[in-house]
Amino acid sequence: MERRRFLQGALGLSGAVVLSNAGRFAATATAANVDGKWRAFEVVTRVEIVNPSDVARVWLPLPLMTDTDYQKNLGQTSTGNAAVTRVVRDDKYGAGIFYAEWAADEPVPVVELTTRFATRDRAVDFKQPGPAQPEDKAVLAKYLGSTSYITTDGIVGKTSREITKGQSTDVDKARAIYEWIVENTFRDPKVRGCGLGNIRAMLETGNLGGKCADLNALFVGLARAAGIPARDVYGVRVADSAEFKSLGKSGEITKAQHCRAECYLSGLGWVPVDPADVRKLVLEERGGLPLTDPTVQRGRAKLFGAWEMNWLAFNYAADLKLPNATGEPVAFFMYPQAETSDGRRDSLDPDSFRYKMTSRELAG
Repeated sequence: MERRRFLQGALGLSGAVVLSNAGRFAATATAANVDGKWRAFEVVTRVEIVNPSDVARVWLPLPLMTDTDYQKNLGQTSTGNAAVTRVVRDDKYGAGIFYAEWAADEPVPVVELTTRFATRDRAVDFKQPGPAQPEDKAVLAKYLGSTSYITTDGIVGKTSREITKGQSTDVDKARAIYEWIVENTFRDPKVRGCGLGNIRAMLETGNLGGKCADLNALFVGLARAAGIPARDVYGVRVADSAEFKSLGKSGEITKAQHCRAECYLSGLGWVPVDPADVRKLVLEERGGLPLTDPTVQRGRAKLFGAWEMNWLAFNYAADLKLPNATGEPVAFFMYPQAETSDGRRDSLDPDSFRYKMTSRELAG
């Protein structure tokens, strides 16, 4: 198959970047760039469109386009038989999108994307916080607004006010919302994929079951309604957990997508949280545990302010319009997406859209 390569640096550009068919670009960063506190990984995503009709298109999420204190991009390569490949950066959220397109006469559209990145665990010390990087006011305003599924008015605002009543600081409000979600929601294994994240529907129906894209979106919406900037962070688990068996996945990670959340707290910066994983511990750890179990209590304490970074962060995007797509925007961009003249393929239906994701840790 034809090989295409591109620089990590090219990913910082807004708009589309056409990849060279001659393979004249190469990723310059390697695992040798990281220090002892970082772990380097490689994730390979292979996509095949079954029974394509006319022109076929694929969109794959890329790692965060801007390096953070917990994740660095080490470059990407791709192979396949696509007629066109591009890297696009969404203007609103900065989401990185790998785009591939095939001509109408291509019988079996195939693409394989390899991403390399480094991560390290992150944690906030609430008692002795270090200097926090100030966030741009426009960015904070963006993460206070509503999206199609994460709203802040009506029952969402009412619930948020009830939860945070009597709390004087943003830290106390955020913690109250986190604890309320842990106490009142549950992980529903029957939900497809990671869920939809329609928090208004959850609160109006009183059905507070779901998965990560539901429960962590609920945190985001309730925090925004309380005046606290918050955002979902969409990604995938890439390694086994050092602490909790149910909160890790290595090798084949095709179904290991996981959404987390952050909130911005004055003097602390962006604070990681994950109430959904507390409920996952309750349902799955050692066959299921009560909230009072010491293992769950340890996870509950940790997941307000810390993430184990056996996980790859993709983006913060909501209501994302995929470039050149004819279908509707996606509520969030965590799964590979594909489209033919018949319409958008179901990312969770392997009979029409086949993809496989694998991960491995790279030697230091």
